Amino acid sequence: MNVDLLLTLPVLIPLTASALCVAAWGAMRLQVAITVISSAALLVVSLILLMAVAHGAVLVTRFGDWAAPFAIAFAADRLAGAMVAVTGVLGLAVAIYAMADVRRIAAISGFYPLYNGLLSGVTGAFLTADLFNLYVWFEVMLIASFGLLVLNKTRDQLDAGMKYLALNILGTLLFLAGIALAYNAAGTLNLADLAVTLQSGEQGAVGDIAAWLLLLAFLMKAGAFPLFAWLPASYHTGSIAVTAIFAGLLTKVGVYAIIRIYTLVVPLEGTLLQPILLVVAGLTMVTGVFGAAVQWDVRRILSFHIISQIGYMLLGLALYTPYAIAAAVFYVVHHIIVKANLFLVAGVMAREGGSYDVRENGGLALMTPFLAVLFLVPALSLGGIPPLSGFWAKLMIIDAGLEVEAWILTGVALAVGLLTLFSMGKIWAYAFWRAPAGAVRRTVGWQRMVPIAGLAAVTVAIGLNAEPLVAFSLAAAEQLIEPTDYIAALLPPEGAAVAEADQ
Repeated sequence: MNVDLLLTLPVLIPLTASALCVAAWGAMRLQVAITVISSAALLVVSLILLMAVAHGAVLVTRFGDWAAPFAIAFAADRLAGAMVAVTGVLGLAVAIYAMADVRRIAAISGFYPLYNGLLSGVTGAFLTADLFNLYVWFEVMLIASFGLLVLNKTRDQLDAGMKYLALNILGTLLFLAGIALAYNAAGTLNLADLAVTLQSGEQGAVGDIAAWLLLLAFLMKAGAFPLFAWLPASYHTGSIAVTAIFAGLLTKVGVYAIIRIYTLVVPLEGTLLQPILLVVAGLTMVTGVFGAAVQWDVRRILSFHIISQIGYMLLGLALYTPYAIAAAVFYVVHHIIVKANLFLVAGVMAREGGSYDVRENGGLALMTPFLAVLFLVPALSLGGIPPLSGFWAKLMIIDAGLEVEAWILTGVALAVGLLTLFSMGKIWAYAFWRAPAGAVRRTVGWQRMVPIAGLAAVTVAIGLNAEPLVAFSLAAAEQLIEPTDYIAALLPPEGAAVAEADQ
């Protein structure tokens, strides 16, 4: 497939689907068909892209007749390819689940155009090679996610939506300020050109301030300590299909941005940012897991665990060794699948047991043993139990910490893993193991169960055969720490750039 097309389609497919769903506003079944078909097409294209970059190639396309570094560019290396591919997997799973989950009021209020718009924003953020356009894709995600969050128009949703919007707008302002200062310091916003310019050491204090502002903005988008208040205040109010796609992807775009910027543009090693990020990672793990421990609503429990797991990813980056960054890459991929699946399972639990409050549930293991198994797979994986994917993710993080003798943070990571198991055990003990607490609803169609089973199968497959993903993550980490090929692909030699512009 043509490189320009291969890099454009992951954004163009959901964007076109969004427009088609708007055109078919009154035809719900047509919108459903468009969304499922486009999500399947996105998955196919994303897997082709992943295979194209798996052996180390960096693919670049530039829009218009402009040469580097002035053209708007998309670029894909191993990390970007993996993130787009896992977006395709999750996008299709949630699109199928939404067929049964999305209420009519949400559907007629624009769920399907907004859902596809969100996917285009996510893939655009993963592929863009320009700091300002990264901001643009973040805003596309913010607009679409806010619309999805308040679709049912309940009081709780509107209250949560305003908190979500207000705090994310603060992150946006920090992001814009960081962009302005970065441009002032370097005279460019192309990521590769920024890397070359800022690492020359001539940018002075302005460049340093830009790096701090961007880190604050991305930490807020990722839901890291102490900037995570918007996440547990809002995620439990949306429909399960909405919450699952949020849980899987939105915070990971923030993590992706931190990994990309602070390996390529402002490498952490030897800067004050590194010890700060180490502390933030530890506090994110601890606050998230303790927040989960005191909750009873399964959605709130899972929302706080998003925060704690973000801490593991940040720890991998902050340790800043090739193995640690590989662990972070592995952890991101694993967590997207597992966390989204846990929210999908939570939706079925509430439908069969009658409530999201685990104290009002009970007996699900006896009445629906298949659902019990499907819960245990992502729950035990989140806790790091072998041989599931989460075991290898946590093992890599802990091994990386021991390698650099980060004893305290390694101990924190181990303790948080145990507390994660406590939260998952609480859900199991109340909702599945004890006697039924009330009326049971059994109407659960294939649209809900097939995506859950599929994502569980991915988790088991990664766990039983982790070596390919470990090897891929190590190769991706090497590409991140030594971004020579990425920079060369975006900034070809001057003669080549001129020739390209003349074509």
